[in-house]
Amino acid sequence: MPRLIGVGDNTVDTYTHLRMRFPGGNALNVAVLAQRYGAQAAYLGWLGKDERGELILNALRQEGLDVSHCRVVEDAPTAYSEVMLVDGDRVFGKSDHGVCNLFHLTDEDLAYIANFDLAHTSVYSHVEPQITELKRASRLLSFDFSQNLDEAYWRQTLPYVDIAFISLAEVPLEELENRLRQMYAFGPQLIVATRGAQGAWLFDGRQIYHQGVLPVQVADTLGTGDAFAARLLVEYLKGTPLSAAMRRAAESAAQNCTQYGAFGYGQAY
Repeated sequence: MPRLIGVGDNTVDTYTHLRMRFPGGNALNVAVLAQRYGAQAAYLGWLGKDERGELILNALRQEGLDVSHCRVVEDAPTAYSEVMLVDGDRVFGKSDHGVCNLFHLTDEDLAYIANFDLAHTSVYSHVEPQITELKRASRLLSFDFSQNLDEAYWRQTLPYVDIAFISLAEVPLEELENRLRQMYAFGPQLIVATRGAQGAWLFDGRQIYHQGVLPVQVADTLGTGDAFAARLLVEYLKGTPLSAAMRRAAESAAQNCTQYGAFGYGQAY
């Protein structure tokens, strides 16, 4: 069974129109969903000592993740993001990174991360000052760039990344291949790009794979990309051929669209 750890960001997605809140955040979501897709997973992040932090930790424990290296901080809040849904698509409002701004890995944390087959983090995790150390501790390092197209940022981070995820929804389709090759040239093994309803592309240095979205009755798109990434990572660690891994990732992403929140555990507020 592959072992995966999410490192860094968490948040509480606060659906203002529903008066509901859900645990979330890229690194957190990928860890939880990887566990559901067949990995042995853990999460390492910082949370505030508040109701939002309790919501996250309770959900992680119920999912069976190892949270032994999470840190609960008394004098800073757990992160949150306000979310509204417009025809099923997420629209973000106010947010506060809270205690995630203070995130820092200790030598003990790095030694713990070294026990896993893959560590996953993101552009929201504030790991850039320690990315060299994180890469050294990780057998494989996966990184979600979200929509960050800053080449200077790529130059700072991509040489330490094995698997890169990025949204290229705002990039013209005819530029897609060039962007994939540009990112690959910095050193990763795989570049995975998503374009919303147009699906996902993967480049392994030899071949570009495309996977379309699968039809489903959409309730909420929040967490869809995280579900795709989590399933793809689990399948990759299992040795599944890339085309089949992409298909299974699309199936998991489609299923994820049918519920509110990235992985459930909604709480009224």
